[in-house]
Amino acid sequence: MTTIPASGLGHTLDLTSTTPTPFGRLVRVELRKTWDTLAGFWLLLSTAALTALVMVIQLAVGITQDDVELTYNSFLTSTNFSIAVLLPIIGIMLLTSEWSQRTAMVTFSLEPRRPLVIAAKLVVGLSLAVTAVVIALLLATLCNALYGALSDDPTVWNASVSHTSAFVLLQVIGMLTGFAFATLFLNTPAAIVLYMVYSFVLPGLFELGAQLMDWFDKIRPWIDFNFAQGPLVDATMTGKDWAYFAVSGFIWLAVPLTFGLWRVLRAEVK
Repeated sequence: MTTIPASGLGHTLDLTSTTPTPFGRLVRVELRKTWDTLAGFWLLLSTAALTALVMVIQLAVGITQDDVELTYNSFLTSTNFSIAVLLPIIGIMLLTSEWSQRTAMVTFSLEPRRPLVIAAKLVVGLSLAVTAVVIALLLATLCNALYGALSDDPTVWNASVSHTSAFVLLQVIGMLTGFAFATLFLNTPAAIVLYMVYSFVLPGLFELGAQLMDWFDKIRPWIDFNFAQGPLVDATMTGKDWAYFAVSGFIWLAVPLTFGLWRVLRAEVK
């Protein structure tokens, strides 16, 4: 449609010369939103600072304790926890901030093509996940070099394509999981609480159930996504592990993300 009738004015509104907003501009706008607010800025800064702090503590322990031997992968693996906790929260806030800060009406009025806005937010989230991985790789390289220079142990550069790829995949999954929970609730506190329960409470309950019931122990790898991601940390995934990963990922990631996106595209903006 290139013209819109203007009621009571006796003519139509010509939109033929109006160009759609480029997708790249939407991505830049959504990226800027991640640090434009105090919460977003400090969350990004805290993620980088916590990642560096974990490595510095690990480096200090490795230098002062003779029985601790560190490698490049040791430094890289230690960041899994710090990044995995905060990165999904960034993914949650990318989406829920539109509703919690009541900017959704402005956003979707300026760009009515809602799927493009959601896609831009998702691209920003994945870009931040990759950026976090790059920062972690650089810090791990620096700390491992310092460890070799300040300790009596040899410097071990045991990085591999499989370990690095697995590390990237873990961070991307964490970001997507947070984003999926955000689409389900469109509420920042609710989505964060759900993610914390999913990350820290459910694994304990699944472990307890597996110890008490043999039948549950057999099905646990198929329904516990956190458990299925365990071999990714060490890059020891087998064919059966990938099957566990695919089925549990479908339950905890694909289904919530699909239903959540369907909800966001039809949610009332007010």
